[in-house]
Amino acid sequence: MAQPRIGVFVCHCGRNIAGTVDVEHVTERAAEIPGVVLATHYDYMCSDPGQDLVARSIKEHRLNGVVVAACSPGMHEDTFREAARSAGLNPYLVEMANIREQCSWVHQGPAATDKASRILATVVEKVKGNLPLEPSTMDHANKCLVIGGGVAGIQAALDVANAGFEVLLVERSPSIGGRMAQLSETFPTLDCSQCILTPKMVEVDRHPNIRILANSELEEVTGFLGNWRVRIRKRATYVDPEKCNLCGDCVGACPVRVPSAFDEGLSERAAIHIPFPQAIPSSYTLDKETCLGLTPLRCSECRDACEAGAIDYDMQDEFLEEDIGAIIVATGYELLPKERMAEYGYGEIPDVIDGLEFERMVSASGPTQGELRRPSDGRVPKEIVFIQCSGSRDPELYKPYCSKICCMYTAKHALLYRHTVPDGKAYVFYIDVRAGGKDYEEFVQRAMEEDRILYLRGKVAKVFQQGDKVMVWGVDTLTDRRVEVAADLVVLAQAMVPSAGVAELARKLRVSVDEHAFLKEAHPKLRPLEALAAGVFLAGAAQGPKDIPESVAQGSGAAVKAVMLLSAPELIHSPEVAEVDELLCSACGICSPQCPYEAITVEDTAEVNEMLCEGCGTCVAACPSGAMSLRNLADSQVLAMLRAALEEREEAEVSGG
Repeated sequence: MAQPRIGVFVCHCGRNIAGTVDVEHVTERAAEIPGVVLATHYDYMCSDPGQDLVARSIKEHRLNGVVVAACSPGMHEDTFREAARSAGLNPYLVEMANIREQCSWVHQGPAATDKASRILATVVEKVKGNLPLEPSTMDHANKCLVIGGGVAGIQAALDVANAGFEVLLVERSPSIGGRMAQLSETFPTLDCSQCILTPKMVEVDRHPNIRILANSELEEVTGFLGNWRVRIRKRATYVDPEKCNLCGDCVGACPVRVPSAFDEGLSERAAIHIPFPQAIPSSYTLDKETCLGLTPLRCSECRDACEAGAIDYDMQDEFLEEDIGAIIVATGYELLPKERMAEYGYGEIPDVIDGLEFERMVSASGPTQGELRRPSDGRVPKEIVFIQCSGSRDPELYKPYCSKICCMYTAKHALLYRHTVPDGKAYVFYIDVRAGGKDYEEFVQRAMEEDRILYLRGKVAKVFQQGDKVMVWGVDTLTDRRVEVAADLVVLAQAMVPSAGVAELARKLRVSVDEHAFLKEAHPKLRPLEALAAGVFLAGAAQGPKDIPESVAQGSGAAVKAVMLLSAPELIHSPEVAEVDELLCSACGICSPQCPYEAITVEDTAEVNEMLCEGCGTCVAACPSGAMSLRNLADSQVLAMLRAALEEREEAEVSGG
């Protein structure tokens, strides 16, 4: 083995490191480490001159190892490895010593400098034992799975399909469109929601590269990055879409009437129904759960009325299996169940509703064709109260986070109310107004000033029924006065929460969720569209509260990520993964269930799927026979790193004594 010729490069990182750590002293100490032939420092190692310094030094000093003492490897390890590659050095002979996040940002004084020296010494010892590695490569499938047919999923599907790749768009409800399809108008422009969304839905339906699987759910996912095998259940609709001519005779014949989910329970639908006039796929669905009965058949009124012969009571669920290269999750959101808001009278007072119910009331396609009517008696409300942060920003009882869209849609609701009921009075109880998007602040100001909507800063203390009025008691904290409003209607801006079933879907996809059950991104700043599971991308409110523009932007962003993966000639994966010494392995099977990435299978011996392994080392710790090891992090390297760290500590203690 060649003698080590290590180059050490210490970064000042402006004042981030140099403001706490004595960079010159750390560099001098590094030069004394056996095997180090070059030790230098520079203001910003990640800059072009800094990278050029690394590349030039590799050639001039014939370096066979490089250590850059700077920030987190997650930030710039690829940067310096690419610089080394350009100079002819294998990139896996380059390591970073994190003396910023792990040192200068958390320590002060001489202790910071001492720790930086010890961290650097340990990484030098690691590099001495590193081997030149080559990345793993593998072919991949060329099809994309998009889960969720709301506006984010629709945008993602269109962008991937327009790039030339086949897309499966899976939506659990009978139609794509998501929550946006329920809205009357959108802020801040007050565009008709359907006017914006319907062309997109039609484009998806007619796109040759997109296959819509409505009324469907993901059953199972096997495989790994770029080579997934998915099993999808397509639930029976009991209506042949090829024969259905949308005449609607079946609806008139059906004796069943149940609350409409699309209209938030404010209207009724038949057991056989189409969710809304612009629904895509444009075909009726027989809801097995509300039908009088199919097994045995208890009613055949809809089939008897269908002259086209489209209704098939014997239709069964279908199961499709597809090879998938990339997955985009855009499962949307729901509102915090209103039944939980007992303090605001929901569940007991019929004239306390939520924002989506209000949207359906003022929508031209809603149950009252756009006329605002009280649920209790059908009267036009002359005084209306909007309560913001209902369930949001409440760490004690409900959700601690801001739901992000509520300030804006409440202002929109108040404007729509004033346009619908010009002589009505609107009150908004708020904590503070968060209007951070383009033209959002101006929209709220318009609601306050031009439409004379009274904003009251303060929390509502109590909501109760008194006669035919809904009494709202609160406090205006700006004037420190109690406020009492005898309202005809109260609208709650409920907290936004993840869609039902997201936790189970996350388990199937092996992706993480955060403490609020939203899907968790790999990095909130640098990888906001990627899940921790490679090849799974996030879009829209599946990741957290978002408005329509942000959801569309994330849909396009996730599509770009998916297209990058699908268009690659082959998949490349880091070779710094676990490996098995077959002579030591006893096939005990302890390692396999410990692996969080399901990368290990055990037959005669354990085998590691290198495209799944992320090099976490869990299997190495679990293996009782020592058969498992991590490439470029062998036991001998770890011991050498420990000795270096302890030697540095002993020297510091002696010099300090």
